[in-house]
Amino acid sequence: MIIQWYHVYFFALISGTVALLLLTPLAQKAAAVFGVMDRPSEKHKFHGKAVPLLGGAAMFCGWLLVLGCGLLVWTQLDSVVQASVINTYFAGAYSVIDRLGFLALGAFLATALGTFDDIKHLKAHWKFLGQLIVALIAVGPGGIRISLFVEAPWFGFAVTVFWFMMLMNAINFFDNMDGLAAGTSFIALSIFTVAAGFQQQYFTATLSAAGAGCALGFWFYNYTPASIFMGDGGSHLLGYLLALSSAGTTFFNPDIAASRISVLIPLCILAVPIFDAVTVTVVRTIHGKPFWIGDHNHISHRFVRMGLSRKRAVQLVHILCLLTSLGALPMLWGSLATTVVIVLQMVLLLALITILQYAVVPQDPDSVVPPDEPQKDANRESGAQQ
Repeated sequence: MIIQWYHVYFFALISGTVALLLLTPLAQKAAAVFGVMDRPSEKHKFHGKAVPLLGGAAMFCGWLLVLGCGLLVWTQLDSVVQASVINTYFAGAYSVIDRLGFLALGAFLATALGTFDDIKHLKAHWKFLGQLIVALIAVGPGGIRISLFVEAPWFGFAVTVFWFMMLMNAINFFDNMDGLAAGTSFIALSIFTVAAGFQQQYFTATLSAAGAGCALGFWFYNYTPASIFMGDGGSHLLGYLLALSSAGTTFFNPDIAASRISVLIPLCILAVPIFDAVTVTVVRTIHGKPFWIGDHNHISHRFVRMGLSRKRAVQLVHILCLLTSLGALPMLWGSLATTVVIVLQMVLLLALITILQYAVVPQDPDSVVPPDEPQKDANRESGAQQ
């Protein structure tokens, strides 16, 4: 058998999925033992019973386990299979071990920060400070950088820190219905795997595939009715992994693409959660409400007010994510005209959804969406307790 890189990505994806299928029940038991539960006692929470909140810890352990086992298996490939294509880059893999250590540390701190917030309910400024520290570790010496064709080092540093913090908060905001954030992250990380692999950025593609597998494995326990929530620990981890995958991939390759607009690919892949975060921030600000206080004004809630069940609303959001993600891939090799048309189509799609939603439902961020199934539904936003 001759091993190719796409075999590695598939192995990382499947391994992450299996790891979470096995680890999530353990996280459920640990949450019950230590009392890390989401209890339906607050304004925006309608689930009928306490639900475990250690999904983030399960995903982090699964992601780290896949990386560790992957490195171990890699050292044994020569004695088992023909892996010359992969072993060509073996020395290069060792050269990024230190970098991988810092990135794993950032993932751990992101998960720990969110989990601590789940337990102690941090004030918003302390949470933002923690996110800043996590981002600084990820973009530190030899870390991830977004350049956007600007040579000034300070610019790339500032943009990358902002990107990490924005995505951690965007996915935090997006975790407001069962299976929504997990499914969206699986879709985005899978597309980032394809994009990074297409650009022959094997290291980033493997990390993305492992993250996609963990999100998928967790989704099986998190979709309606959820038996476990990811909490802030999970949303921070997934936001961190999405930032890592997107910032770690070079989306403009002059040998393939004819337009620098291809650097907008991450924005297209993550268009729906970013658009949702921006929209609710604007609405909350207009109504004089702190943007970090949770409400029922997200795109998923508006679909429910339009008459969909929560399950159908989540499915519709996932379809939108697939549309924007798959539509972004041709930008890797497309001409300037191709990329302009794709970006314009996505803008019009989001505009259409916005017009439909705001024409049908009120803009009051305090309006409540009644649950479909009061004893099972988990309608919450994991940043609501500030």
